[in-house]
Amino acid sequence: MNVRDALEADADALASIADSPTDVMRNLVHDRTVRVAEDGTHDPNADVSGSQYDGSDPEDLLGFISFDAREDTVHVTQLDGTSKACKRLLAEPVRFAERESMAVEVLAPHETDTIGDAAEELGFERRGRGPRFDGSPTVRFRLEP
Repeated sequence: MNVRDALEADADALASIADSPTDVMRNLVHDRTVRVAEDGTHDPNADVSGSQYDGSDPEDLLGFISFDAREDTVHVTQLDGTSKACKRLLAEPVRFAERESMAVEVLAPHETDTIGDAAEELGFERRGRGPRFDGSPTVRFRLEP
């Protein structure tokens, strides 16, 4: 598995994974720190312009994470993908936060264990309920410096 910075060309693939509009994902790539995990069997230098997605193929991406830092906390704004990819991707903001002596906060959808399991494996603690998104409850996880 390779982890790299997301590119604008990844917007269609990210939209497919997140079930979001491509324009939203394109803006995410511009506005936040976004990393993608991709299948390590593909050449990262290969030309992707021939893809039906006009960029990276969703089948090559195993997941993605977006995050930003405000005050003393790194906030994970989106995380999606396979269990292994979520754990590997969540380690990215954790490393950044450790270097900067910051906390990391993740909101996980209540109905899925993938993100919560990855957070707990990396040492995050459950901190109760988070806000609702589109009517769905979330669980707040936090890792202190």
